[in-house]
Amino acid sequence: MAQTFGKNRPVATGPGAHPRSEGPDAFQDPRPGPLGRLGNRVTAHGKLVTVAWMVLVIGLGVFAPSVEKSLSGAGWQADGSESVAVRELAQDHFGGNASHAVQVVVHSDEGPVTRGEGGAVVDRVTGMLAAEPRLAEVVQPVPGATLSEDGRTAVVIAGAGTDTNEMVKVATDLKGKLEGLSTDGVQVNPTGSSLLWSDFNEANLEAMMTSEMVSWPVTLAILVLAFGALVAAGLPLILTLAGLVASAGSLVLINALVPVSIWAMNFAMMFSLALGIDYALFLVVRYRAARQARGAREAVAETMDTAGKAVLLSGGTVLVSLSAVMLVPSPSFRSMAGGIMLSVVFVLAATLTLLPLVLLKLDKKINRFALPWAKTARHRSPLFERWGAHLWRRPVAWGVGTLVVLLALAAPLAGLRTAMPSIKVLPDSASARVGYDQVKDAFGPGAPGTLQIIVDDGQAGAAARVLADDRGIAAVLPAAAAADGSDHRMIQAVPTVDPSDSRLPGTVERLRADLPDTSLVGGAAVENIDLKDQLDSSTPLVIGVVLVLGFLLLLVALQAPLISLLGTLASLLSTAAAFGVARLVFQDGHGSGLFGFEHQGFLDAWAPVFFFAMIFAIAMDYTVFLLASAKEHWEKSGDARAAAVGAVAESGRVIFAAGAVMVAVFFTFALSGPLPPKEMGIILGVAVLLDAFLVRLVLLPVMLRLTGRAAWATPKRLRRILPAITFSHG
Repeated sequence: MAQTFGKNRPVATGPGAHPRSEGPDAFQDPRPGPLGRLGNRVTAHGKLVTVAWMVLVIGLGVFAPSVEKSLSGAGWQADGSESVAVRELAQDHFGGNASHAVQVVVHSDEGPVTRGEGGAVVDRVTGMLAAEPRLAEVVQPVPGATLSEDGRTAVVIAGAGTDTNEMVKVATDLKGKLEGLSTDGVQVNPTGSSLLWSDFNEANLEAMMTSEMVSWPVTLAILVLAFGALVAAGLPLILTLAGLVASAGSLVLINALVPVSIWAMNFAMMFSLALGIDYALFLVVRYRAARQARGAREAVAETMDTAGKAVLLSGGTVLVSLSAVMLVPSPSFRSMAGGIMLSVVFVLAATLTLLPLVLLKLDKKINRFALPWAKTARHRSPLFERWGAHLWRRPVAWGVGTLVVLLALAAPLAGLRTAMPSIKVLPDSASARVGYDQVKDAFGPGAPGTLQIIVDDGQAGAAARVLADDRGIAAVLPAAAAADGSDHRMIQAVPTVDPSDSRLPGTVERLRADLPDTSLVGGAAVENIDLKDQLDSSTPLVIGVVLVLGFLLLLVALQAPLISLLGTLASLLSTAAAFGVARLVFQDGHGSGLFGFEHQGFLDAWAPVFFFAMIFAIAMDYTVFLLASAKEHWEKSGDARAAAVGAVAESGRVIFAAGAVMVAVFFTFALSGPLPPKEMGIILGVAVLLDAFLVRLVLLPVMLRLTGRAAWATPKRLRRILPAITFSHG
């Protein structure tokens, strides 16, 4: 291979060569790059950086403790849908009798609930609801509508006087007091969508606390083994804590302007811990090795120019992947994606500004309290170097074996069914679930999913006839006039099936086609149906955008279209396999006893689109680490074997340790709490397990072996438009 020399450095030329990225010693420019200069500036202004982070963390940390109380679980809706329009009309014109109204079920086993002791309890329930200023009109039980035929079950309805987010807080404030009105012979159980979210948030918070108690000690143990020293192992946790506190405080402030889902904090916590550890691992390992050959400041500059650049590109890939979720027109999805992105920004900022300063200050003290057998300064792992060399010698056997495993796990994906979460996500003892079951027993299986049809006065009669004739409707209540005297009428119709039954969407679709043209069909169950339809239509778009943006970012980073494409496509394998396992566990119920949940017969509808973006983001995180290391070796040597084996040798230990931490963190969410966190923990845990240990440490090195020099080739036209990005350091 011939070489020509530019003004400052040698440039490789020849067939398939990239003048900015190929050839031995192609980048021996001793001057630090942009990130190296950032590291120098940070360490030169250490006091200023320290004060800035203290102000940021303390300032935002003041708000962090109230994050669980401030955020809500609402916002699970398809903006612009017919059902959301019905809810808004019901709140404005029908005394708040909307999908998020509070329903209080009063039940007696001893006789009619409206007489004697039961009647007194109903009156006390009504008085308590009427005294709450955030509630609208309170309606006592009505025979034939909210009072059962046997008289033993009554429902008091308190209209929603505020939005869905605030109504969850109302439910939280009132449910304990309402349940306290129960007597020996009369049970009081508030229910409805607002109570469902309140009970879910309570169970979810308990699960989060349990998971944290388990995951932090496990994480620290893995980090001590990975770093070989206690001081070094503590650095990622410090960074994670700083990012988590800043994220929590920011979400509280943002919630004052725009409603934020409680799930935003849950996911932000997971990603702060997982990515904070990933990034700190990559930088600390590189710094320790660089420090053996040069001074502390020079080692910081080298670390930032190499590992820091990979971390920045990895963080960019994560942000790009999650930004695609913003395409789903649902407040909950956008706030969850925004919460994760916010946590990634804080963790990135801490990694690229605070960590270099901490490394310089600790310097060689970072290796204090080292394990007796640990070789703390070693960057290149002999074990993973032997593994990389073994893969180079036998790529076909390992490649085919890995593909067989991944494709076998992905096969069940073909039969995956999705639906919105059912009442089964709540514990049996939750008030919302007890009340839900009592309503079903007293009024029929479809009563908890009663449809609300709003229609103009002139078409109310025709609408009632259509509803009465439909085979999916069990009962139709008389049309109710609007409380404000407007021309709207509300007809409530009880379906023949449970709200989670797969036949209900067909009934809703048929009614929307047959009802008069001024009719709008809504209700809590219909809001779930509309959201699922929106998710089903948005999922292909989100997946396509994530793949394209991920590929483009890898292409810019690596300057090599073939390996960028292969790295992107490889991420689909671990994702597909994770969802194949999810079908077996959550749809078919295999392992439900082990993990302690009641399977619903389907996967929650929000999981494919949201978890795909999360899994892809994590997968690309590892891809960037491995391929950035391979690119660095390629730039220095121009040798395909050195690039593939060197990447495994120098990044394999980091990927292995980071993957182990992520798997531990994610699987702790499967240990307790309601069903959705279990789905999150198992799906993400399986995905990381497969991606880190099979795709990144087996399949991707095999791809580098089989493609050889072609992996790094760049067409001349593409070469001219790509920015110059390198990973080697002089």
